[in-house]
Amino acid sequence: MQRSAPRPPLRFSTQTLMLQLSVVLLVVLFSAAVHAWLTYDRAGSEAENQALTLARTLASDASVRADVLAISQQPGTPPPSQLAAGPLMEAAEAARARTGALFVVITDETGLRLAHPDPERLGEKVSTDPSEALAGREVTTRNTGTLGPSAGAKVPVYAPDGTTVVGEVSVGYSMETVGQSLARDIGPVAVTAAGALLAGVLGSFLLRRRLQRLTLGLEPEEISTLVHDQVAVLEGVDDGVIGVSADGRISVFNSAAQRLLGLPDLAGSRWEEAPVPDQLKSLTRTGSGGPEALELVAGGRVLVANARKALHRREDLGWVVMLRDRTELQQLTRQLDAVGTMSTALRAQRHEFANQLHTIAGFMSIGQHQQAREYLARLAATGPLKFPVDQAELLQDPYLQAFVGAKGVEADERGVALRIGPETLVRGQVAEPQDVTTVLGNLIDNAVNAAVAGTSVDRWVELEVLDEPDDDGGTLHIVVADSGDGLAEETDQEAFFAEGFSTASGPGPRNGRGGGHGFGLALARQLARRRGGDVKILDPGTKGGPGAVFMATLPRTTAGRAGRNTTGANGKDTNA
Repeated sequence: MQRSAPRPPLRFSTQTLMLQLSVVLLVVLFSAAVHAWLTYDRAGSEAENQALTLARTLASDASVRADVLAISQQPGTPPPSQLAAGPLMEAAEAARARTGALFVVITDETGLRLAHPDPERLGEKVSTDPSEALAGREVTTRNTGTLGPSAGAKVPVYAPDGTTVVGEVSVGYSMETVGQSLARDIGPVAVTAAGALLAGVLGSFLLRRRLQRLTLGLEPEEISTLVHDQVAVLEGVDDGVIGVSADGRISVFNSAAQRLLGLPDLAGSRWEEAPVPDQLKSLTRTGSGGPEALELVAGGRVLVANARKALHRREDLGWVVMLRDRTELQQLTRQLDAVGTMSTALRAQRHEFANQLHTIAGFMSIGQHQQAREYLARLAATGPLKFPVDQAELLQDPYLQAFVGAKGVEADERGVALRIGPETLVRGQVAEPQDVTTVLGNLIDNAVNAAVAGTSVDRWVELEVLDEPDDDGGTLHIVVADSGDGLAEETDQEAFFAEGFSTASGPGPRNGRGGGHGFGLALARQLARRRGGDVKILDPGTKGGPGAVFMATLPRTTAGRAGRNTTGANGKDTNA
């Protein structure tokens, strides 16, 4: 026998709708039942009060009191036929007919009926306990007698002298009549209950639609899974993620975005008022015509940012801004360029080394040992490599020698002479090569570009490096000058350090000095300021040369080398 496939579980919105309808139905039914009960109880209380009023009226009638006393004083109870034709029966039936009561009963002091709607029960003891009324107390009752369920009252009948109880008057109204009255009043109650139920059903359907819209039709299990996945993804990636809701508030600002931008968690704040770079805000401005992706410098890092519109079933959910760190990639690219340049220089000097080795071998083969030693001494004094950098021997740090030498090879290929200034003095060892490479490389590249673009025939770039020892790490001072045409006098100097501003010659906003992507000087300044230093323009230069002079200060980038003697610009030995 083939087993039928299990039914799929009801959707959460459907379950919620059914629960709401059940609650509404339960509340309406309960409210209607309570209202009906209160109405029924109120009608019964009114019947009791009406019965008590009628019983008091009959019990206080002088003829009734006299007739009950007269019968009570007789040695025996009169026969039913006599009681049925007596004045008490006539008075009770007249009152019952006039008021619509179920019964009006008059008894003597022993509880025997002297008046009753059923003549056959005259002379019999009443079916309900008359003791309280015969004891002189008025009572209201709801019980079932020989004529059916009733709400009534019992009042004592006093003798004409007003001191002795000689009987009682019991009056009752049928509870069936009360029920009929309630049935007449239940119509408005039912209409009200039906209206309340209809309103509850309509509200439940509207709430179900709103719930579906707010949850995008997802089930609670799916929402829980999405939340866990979102946290895992947002906190597990190195890319910065910023979510901007459709109402312009930041909904997501993950830890990577906080780290890349150097900002706290901005979730909940308005996007246009958030302290983020304006370039990021321009990505989310519809119709701004901005690029889909852009580069910017923030927190000393080069970031690539792009934004995408978030849509779900044609519903606008806002924007997602992605941030990627390209700082390490740029630093690695610069280092690889330096290594490639040095490799090229080594290959270019291979023949020179071969010739030097042949010369030494020749001296040795002819027995000119002294000349061979002198030749080797000259080679040792000039170093194993001969970079096209004037006064390269002033740089004692091997890292600076290699890096500046590689830059000298690049500059020489472009017809620019790179030289070291006479005031150069580095007594420590570079401890932060990445930051030094970024700042020094940008300044040298900008200077070489300016020298190439300048009108001066003699193209040169001069570099001076000086370190200042400190207990917390030495400060490196870098000064770079060139033979270019200087900076535009009409341009604010701070504009040269703005993100995206390039001074490479060419049309458009990138017109002037750096030849790059407009981030070199901005990144160099941010790196220097992050270490407590700065990059600034000492001299904007003049038309026809010499060109501009830039200065960079990089604290805590060198480590002292105690006991080492270095030669300064004055040629004297200086103890480091």
